[in-house]
Amino acid sequence: MLIFIDESGIHKSIDHSVIALVYVCVDDLGHLEEKIKKIESDLGIENFHWSDFGSKRGWQIRKDFLRRTSELNFTLKVAVMENPVDLPADFENCLEHLIIEKKITKIIIDGEKPKWYERRFKKVLRDKGVSVKKMRMLNDESSPGLRLVDALAGLIRSYYDKPTAETKALFRLFEKKITAQLVGGQMAR
Repeated sequence: MLIFIDESGIHKSIDHSVIALVYVCVDDLGHLEEKIKKIESDLGIENFHWSDFGSKRGWQIRKDFLRRTSELNFTLKVAVMENPVDLPADFENCLEHLIIEKKITKIIIDGEKPKWYERRFKKVLRDKGVSVKKMRMLNDESSPGLRLVDALAGLIRSYYDKPTAETKALFRLFEKKITAQLVGGQMAR
């Protein structure tokens, strides 16, 4: 089992922050990544990144990318918190509740993170009996799986911040893939 992790909106003082974990079976990883690359190629983009597509044309690319990736085989876990968040504590709490599997082969996290992030993450992994050597931080340009989780984190944050008919319809495409969803006060403190 492979896990991709990305956050969206954690730097903001208003609206919502989202931590999205996309779970992929190891046997499916190559297939998933090839499908994502094909979708990007068909859309005429090199690497999907949520923040790169904000204009009218960009929303069309976002919609097309999300519609096509919704057909891929993966599951999703999300945590949605209202900003401002207590990053170290809230982040650790989310991970404790979302990462419950034991047979994790690798955890791939989007981007470079501060030291507190890495320390808190490793603590959660150790507490769950998962080797911290399985954790990797990569740039989303080098990982199609991270580009998928970036799109999902962006969509879910948009859905909770400003739910439009468009974001509601796109969110519904992924509802059956969500196996765990923590929203606001659901997390124990």
